[in-house]
Amino acid sequence: MLIAIIVIIGLSVLILGHEAGHFIVAKLFGLKIDEFGFGFPPRIFAKKKGETEYSFNWLPFGGFVKIAGESDPAPFTEGEPINTISDEEKKRLFNFQPTWKKFLIIFAGVAINFVFGWVLISMVFAIGTPRAVVVSEVQAGSPAAEAGIAAGDILKDYITTDGFINFVNQHRGEEIPIVVSRGGKDITFNVIPRINVAPNEGAVGVAIVQAGAGRENIFSAFWDGLKYSFVMSGLVLQAFYQLLKSLVLHASLLPGVVGPVGIFSVAEETGSIGLIYLIQLISVISLNLAVINLLPLPALDGGRIFMILLEKIKGSPISRKTEAIVNSFGFAFLITLMVLLTIRDVSHLF
Repeated sequence: MLIAIIVIIGLSVLILGHEAGHFIVAKLFGLKIDEFGFGFPPRIFAKKKGETEYSFNWLPFGGFVKIAGESDPAPFTEGEPINTISDEEKKRLFNFQPTWKKFLIIFAGVAINFVFGWVLISMVFAIGTPRAVVVSEVQAGSPAAEAGIAAGDILKDYITTDGFINFVNQHRGEEIPIVVSRGGKDITFNVIPRINVAPNEGAVGVAIVQAGAGRENIFSAFWDGLKYSFVMSGLVLQAFYQLLKSLVLHASLLPGVVGPVGIFSVAEETGSIGLIYLIQLISVISLNLAVINLLPLPALDGGRIFMILLEKIKGSPISRKTEAIVNSFGFAFLITLMVLLTIRDVSHLF
């Protein structure tokens, strides 16, 4: 339960931070902000400070920002014909800003998510992660498989793979207890390591990896964190391409990709290893949000940037009706994808 609460808070901060990026840059450019929402409606209460209304809402999953002139249909703004809006007012409305300002306002949300992910993973490198030996694969029909050991189990009492391998080899043919941590609980399995094994197969039939790393100084941590962030962003982009390819060519979801429910399941397993690994997971989610939002898909920040650049090339505004229709298709695609992933995630729980 505690892990779920931490994840909810983490996701809320990531989304709120994303919207705060739009808010801060728009404010720096002197634009009018109609509303900044904490959470999503229905509304609990709102307080107006200056010209901006700050609303507090019941659904605590992030927030939103309403910039004046951002979604008003052209050629009208707040019901006024465009020729009645003064030049001073136009300076404060999103639709009348030059392309570079629009770009920076929209890109700011992505930048915040990337920087947040970078800072978090740098913290992980600076603090260091506990050393642990984790089961990465269990061979079918092996002593480990028959006993019930599963991939993802953490071998207790060992901090190096060599320590576990040496212990097993010293007790081939003998029944030995293997204690693992799974879901925050310790489980003991009695296993008899095989005396004779085929090449590339261990005596108990598990593949193991050594997790964890020592502390880094703050400068190395941030440099390695930056490199990790770019590498992870590339992997996210590659995974999304494979997901779309799987959907288009095979009409199926890519294995390993999870939705909202799956994220909580992964978080439960990750959190059981240690809080530092949960922080690492949240950093990866933040980088995911940055990359996915930058894709040139309707309803995402990348799609909005694409539209702005298209308007610049075209030399005239795109019809708000056309933009609304395109965004509707984008929302429909994203919601359908989330629903399909959620259905699969839930099916894995039973």
